[in-house]
Formats: sequence, structure tokens, C-alpha cells
Amino acid sequence: MISIQTVINLIEKFAPKKLSLEWDNVGLMVGASSAKVKKILVVLTVTPGVVEYAASSGVDLIISHHPFIFKPLNSVRQDLPVGKMIIEAIKHDIAIYSAHTNLDVAKGGINDLLAQKLGLEKVEVLEKTFEEPLKKIVVYVPKGYEEVVRDSMGDAGAGHIGNYSHCSFNISGIGTFKPLEGSNPFLGRQGELERVEEVRVETIAPASRVKKILNAMLKVHPYEEVAYDIYPVENEGCAFGLGRIGYLKTPVTLGELCRIVKQKLEVEFLRVVGEPNRKVSKIALCGGAGGSLISKAVFAGADAYITGDIKYHEAEEAKASGIALIDAGHYSTEKIILNFLAEYLKKELAELESDVSVEVYDEGDPIKIV
Repeated sequence: MISIQTVINLIEKFAPKKLSLEWDNVGLMVGASSAKVKKILVVLTVTPGVVEYAASSGVDLIISHHPFIFKPLNSVRQDLPVGKMIIEAIKHDIAIYSAHTNLDVAKGGINDLLAQKLGLEKVEVLEKTFEEPLKKIVVYVPKGYEEVVRDSMGDAGAGHIGNYSHCSFNISGIGTFKPLEGSNPFLGRQGELERVEEVRVETIAPASRVKKILNAMLKVHPYEEVAYDIYPVENEGCAFGLGRIGYLKTPVTLGELCRIVKQKLEVEFLRVVGEPNRKVSKIALCGGAGGSLISKAVFAGADAYITGDIKYHEAEEAKASGIALIDAGHYSTEKIILNFLAEYLKKELAELESDVSVEVYDEGDPIKIV
């Protein structure tokens, strides 16, 4: 049986906590990371109905998108909704974990899924919130072994530049060393200075993957003691952020884009700013409440912006700025993550040969149109 921490590691491999925004609250909200888990429930929001269902279904861990505890608590009262849910969760040994803006920002997360669902091309981040620092790794390899070392590093994540992987630069030279007493040299003899043909392999890597890359390299490198260097570089790393902006395959009218949004996101009603007959091609989007990014979408040259929870004055801002606006609702622009996250966990858990079950519980949109 695996621990809750193991599940957390899987989630944070996909959506690291470092990607979350400063004001956010993500991570384990209730429970112990060392507790064992047999059943996981994936939800958008932890509600009394979710906790009740989890308690009656033998769930050990609830994974929510919206933070279960967002603002600091002054008390845990059984006669108030949040306090009652905390008490019920503890009573039934149910842990609660939340992945919020880190799941919005992550590559392949909510915003990328939305862009993919709507058929956008040439997709970029709308507002950068984090940039992965880069490191240069240099390792010296005896001639004839450079390929296996280079490939192991590339397979571990080194050498990614744009749409290319396994990028490296290789220089031949002479390495010198003298094995001392107690050594077990791959080449040469103790007490004798050796001159060996070596290859200097240089590659670049995200700072977060350096340890994994070094471990992969050391496993296949033939030397007892490996000479390698790690340098900081000023190159721009992979950009992460809120929202996405891209292009439709062909321009459409705003009215046609509304039809596409309703069909793809399975939403019956939209709130729209803009003339239905105007042509749109460059589309910005942000899952959930994205009104704060309207100016970013305008500055990026978007013809239309798709998000949820638009306020009156935000709609007026869009109208005055000349950008079309589609409010598809908070729920409808985020529910896409539920099945994706559940399937991701099932796949990762299967690779661990775990029998933990994963279920989606979708209560639907709390807002009804009448």
C-alpha cells in the first residue's frame, strides 16, 4: 500500500508547488502525508456533499483543484461549513490535498487543455509568472563511452532547446590523472600519471532536473571518480504562466466562436461582449476567473478572450479596449482537468504496480440559469 506522500509526489511531478502564485494556498490541507491510501477522489471543489460522499465510499484522499483552506482560519467550528467538513474529514481519516494555480500554470494543465480543446495553434503563455533557471552541465568521458553517457543524460531531460532534445557539444582532448592508494581505476595503475583521450560533453538542463540527470550520467559513466562541472547560465528557461494565447486554424466570426466554445466545453449559455459578425483569429483564454488578464490579452493582440466569472466593469474594460469577450463560466472552463488528472494518476500509479483506485466526483456547476 502506498502513502499519501507518494501520491503528492506524483501530482507535484506534473504541477510543482513552485509554480503556484504567491497569494495561493496549495498542498496537503488535512491529514498526514505518511498515511496509507487505497482510494482517491478527484474533485473541483471540496463541498459538504463531496465529504459526505467520500466518507460513505471509503475514500482516503480527496484531491481538489480549488484550495480547501484558502484564507487563514481563526476557528474550526462544527456549526460552520468549513469547520464541519474538517471535523468530518478527520473523523473518517480522509486527507485533503489541493493543487490550484500550479495546476493552472503547469505545462499540460488547465489552460493548455483548454487551448487544445478549442483547437488553438502556436500557443504561448499569456502572462509569465515563473521561468525555469538553466544550468550547463559539462562532463569528461573516456573516448568510446561518450555516446552512452550523452544518451543517458538526454533521456533524463538534458539538452532541450526549443523543439529539439538531446542537444550537446563535444570536444576531444587529453585528460590526465594519477590513481592514488585505495583507488580502483577504470584505466591506468596506482601511482602512475595517466594521459587518456577524453571527450568533453556539454549540454544544458533545467535546474530542477540537474540531480536526475547527474544520477543517470553517473550510472553509466565508467570512471570510479567522475569529473564534471555545473555552471549557471543567463539563457532564458522555459516560461510558465497564467492563460494562453494562440490562433484558430481559420478565422471565424465571434458568433461561430461562441458556437465552438459551447460545443467543446459543453456549456449551454455564454455571456458575450462584442458584435457576433466580427472576425476573430487570435484567441486568448484563461480557465476560471480570468478578468484580471483582459489587459494582457489586449496587449498581446488577441481578437477575443475566453474566461469565466467576468464582472460588469471588466466587461466594460473589454468593450472599451475593442476586444471580444466570452464568459463561459468558472466551472465550465475548469472541469476539463478532472478526468485528465484522474487518468494521469491512474497511469502513474499503475507504473508503481499500485492497486489504488481513482474516481472523479463532479457535482456540476453550482450556478443554475433560470
